[in-house]
Amino acid sequence: MTPLLIVGHGTRDADGAADFRAFVERVSGRAGQAAVDGGFIELSAPPVGEAVTRLVEAGHRRLAAVPLVLVSAGHAKGDIPGSLNRERGRHPGLSFAYGRPLGVHPTILSLLEARLDTVLPHAERAEAAVLLVGRGSTDPDANAEVYRAARLLWEGRGIGTVEAAFVSLAQPSVAEGLERCRRLGAKRIVVLPYFLFRGVLPDRIVEEAAGYDVAPVIGDCDELADLVLERYAEAVAGDIRMNCDTCVYRIALPGFEHKVGAVQAPHDHPDEDGREHGHELDHESGQDHHCEHRHHDHQHAHSHG
Repeated sequence: MTPLLIVGHGTRDADGAADFRAFVERVSGRAGQAAVDGGFIELSAPPVGEAVTRLVEAGHRRLAAVPLVLVSAGHAKGDIPGSLNRERGRHPGLSFAYGRPLGVHPTILSLLEARLDTVLPHAERAEAAVLLVGRGSTDPDANAEVYRAARLLWEGRGIGTVEAAFVSLAQPSVAEGLERCRRLGAKRIVVLPYFLFRGVLPDRIVEEAAGYDVAPVIGDCDELADLVLERYAEAVAGDIRMNCDTCVYRIALPGFEHKVGAVQAPHDHPDEDGREHGHELDHESGQDHHCEHRHHDHQHAHSHG
């Protein structure tokens, strides 16, 4: 069977990296006969190149890669395809089927609701405001996905209002989102991180929302593992439906015209070949925009219907 390669971004937070590694093991235990491995494109071990090498050394020449990200920002559109292209150069004859990000899937919405339930009793929903806080991106399409998630989380769940905010790179900020909820007259405000695992940015959300209840991140769980396997099955079958209609690398959106058709490039992982990491600042600090300027080539990264 075609192996599954799970590709994460990476984090300087040891707990977050451990969450990813445990999650790869969980997926492997639910994947039947398919081999499963995983790695990061930067910041933490293991690098994706090591995972690819293990699968190649086991005799595989075609892999199905699933980007373990919630939105289609620079990582899914450019950084991860760039890393996969580099691995093709390192391993002649290797090919990839590239899956789509997790996206605003009903499973994700259900998991967000379950995390919300840990801090907001169901009986208090109607008078509460939920602030859904995403990572933030220089890609407007990715930021719009967070707003879409907020709207779909609000629909039919009896919550007074669901607003969106970002912890880095985009506005409104956490503070601005909280202020909006206050001005809307919410009797209670609960902050809901739109993150898969623990890390620097989820910790920052807790700091910036001091005095408010903050729900836990989605975390390592069976439901999330099954969604990854669904994305894997799509990739193997060739049923890939990327959100390209509003992609800044295809469409000249106002203010982002310079990104159309730009060449992609992979990250340099600090644990590969003894090389130093190329960023001067930590991605997760929100101060280094370099990662959001990676680009992709739809001809080899995605399949269009």
